[in-house]
Amino acid sequence: MHLLALLTGIILLHAVNGSPQPSAPSPTGSSSFSKTTKYPLPNLGNVAVHDPNILRHEGAYWLFKGGVHLPMYTSESLDGPWTPLGTVLDGPSAIPKQNRSRPWAPTVVAWNATFYCFYSISKAGSRNSAVGVATATHLEAGSWSDHGALINTGQGNGSEIYPYTVSNAIDPAFITDQSTGQPYLLYGSYWHGIYLVPLAADLLSVVQEEPERQNATANLVYVPDEQVKPVEGSFMSYRDPYYYAWFSHGKCCGFQNGFPAVGKEYSIRVGRSKDVQGPFVDKDGRQLTDGGGTVVYGSNHGTVYAPGGVGILSGADGESDVLYYHYLNTSIGFSDTDAQLGWNYLDYKDGWPVAVSGDNSTGPSESSGVAFGPDYTLHVFSFIFVWGYLWLHS
Repeated sequence: MHLLALLTGIILLHAVNGSPQPSAPSPTGSSSFSKTTKYPLPNLGNVAVHDPNILRHEGAYWLFKGGVHLPMYTSESLDGPWTPLGTVLDGPSAIPKQNRSRPWAPTVVAWNATFYCFYSISKAGSRNSAVGVATATHLEAGSWSDHGALINTGQGNGSEIYPYTVSNAIDPAFITDQSTGQPYLLYGSYWHGIYLVPLAADLLSVVQEEPERQNATANLVYVPDEQVKPVEGSFMSYRDPYYYAWFSHGKCCGFQNGFPAVGKEYSIRVGRSKDVQGPFVDKDGRQLTDGGGTVVYGSNHGTVYAPGGVGILSGADGESDVLYYHYLNTSIGFSDTDAQLGWNYLDYKDGWPVAVSGDNSTGPSESSGVAFGPDYTLHVFSFIFVWGYLWLHS
């Protein structure tokens, strides 16, 4: 019977040691994290990323993120695994501003048989920023040409022209007018919010109108009544008959030293319009330039914190649209490098997007966004087998 006790102890010890361990201690400020179940847990992208951008091309997914020289990846599935391909830029950006080696928030689009990567050059708290652009004919590292600054704010060529005199040139995104084919660039952060400006046909310059005729430049999102105006990270999608202006609202990062009040962290918001230039309104009819914005995805379940950096993959052949974003998992950590890729399908109710749970390619435990406990089934059967064997031979 001593042998039985010994084997029992070994089995139980193995069961305990087989439990998954968190990669970081649980934060002490748990009251800062919303436990709402209003939003579904994310499907896991299984890659660390901040401000993700995903392009679907030739049956695969191509992911771009902010970082040294703009890292790029590819995968057959949004769940990964993601294969690193190198970087968009071969070295520092051609833009002579701070953080040239570490651009932010890229957006890659295919246009007239060419790929365009719009990217940001800036630093936190500064309006001396720029949106740059690089081009390639193939989605490969080493094949991109950097064309430098498309727009400047704070300093640089064109920074003295409205709306660059009042805005911050970061977080670029792209949309075309469905009726005219006119391409537009979205950009902006804090200060005077998010803008839409028309691009030339080659996407390498902005169409500048006469000062008295600036009706093609639109202020899409603004917070007029608060000193701090935490709107940024815009994206625009189209689903007939509406254009949807997406953006991140709230505090994005820097949580190592504390957390804002619940609801003041990043959340993903939206407004809609039948005109690409707006005005955009939220579900309550409030204009986005008056501080409006319907929350589509926010912190939830005490696990998902500060989701933002939003993008939309439009469904093809009857598939659902996909909402993707980065978020912080409260069991992992709160630095920018801890941010994870998450995604959900979208339903539309009365023309308003709603994030829904579930996906078509992974099992429940893979798509939950939260760690599951160990499965003790094998341990129990092992114990029964050993106990029975020893009982029969005692």
